[in-house]
Amino acid sequence: MSQPDPAAPTHPRHKVHAYIDVAVVAVVLAGTNLIAHFTTEWASILTVPVAALVLLALVRGRGLGWSELGLSPRHWRRGSLYALGAVALVVSVVAIGAALPLTRPFFLADRYATVSGALIASMIVIPLQTVIPEELAFRGVLHGTLLRAYGARGVFAAGSVLFGLWHIASSFGLTAGNRGLTDIIGDGLAGQVIGIALAVVATAAAGVAFTWLRHRSGSLLAPIALHWSVNGSGALAAAIVWHTTLT
Repeated sequence: MSQPDPAAPTHPRHKVHAYIDVAVVAVVLAGTNLIAHFTTEWASILTVPVAALVLLALVRGRGLGWSELGLSPRHWRRGSLYALGAVALVVSVVAIGAALPLTRPFFLADRYATVSGALIASMIVIPLQTVIPEELAFRGVLHGTLLRAYGARGVFAAGSVLFGLWHIASSFGLTAGNRGLTDIIGDGLAGQVIGIALAVVATAAAGVAFTWLRHRSGSLLAPIALHWSVNGSGALAAAIVWHTTLT
């Protein structure tokens, strides 16, 4: 006899609890985003990692299992295979993009103008401050709570949209710091608004890909690897493009 799926409770009381969990997680994420981007420098460094751990503890206390959170050891092997495939694909695409004259200017991001800065960002800052905490919060905690409340379709739709909206604050000044984008849409107010909109759409689409990997592999390892490869290899490629362009 098949066992009932714990991720899809049918009892009305359980459903209400699942909706409450989703609402609480969403509110905490919104507050975390505001604190991280509009308060102090230390807050920008520590808020997201701390909030991710707090949310993890909170939903564990509410009964979500390690498997629902993508943290079960039984999915590590499958997650690792998907992770390797994702990294290989993204690194290949980034390398081609950095080499082609048409797309090369989009890698001229000011924040990664030096190789040493890009290495520190790629290997330390991006994984610990961005990738792992965000994946734990979105493809772990939010994924698990949305799955219980709305099922897989809700996870893909709501989770991806919320991930896109999460990047509004971090997209301020995006066009001003990227020569390729500035050349196309400008660096004034209109350019900034367009840049933010593009960032939200792009990160929401990325959220779909991250969620698909999480759903298919059952593990956070795969979306973490894809997320890092996009950000980390992009930073390294930007430094290389800056260095070769200037020389």
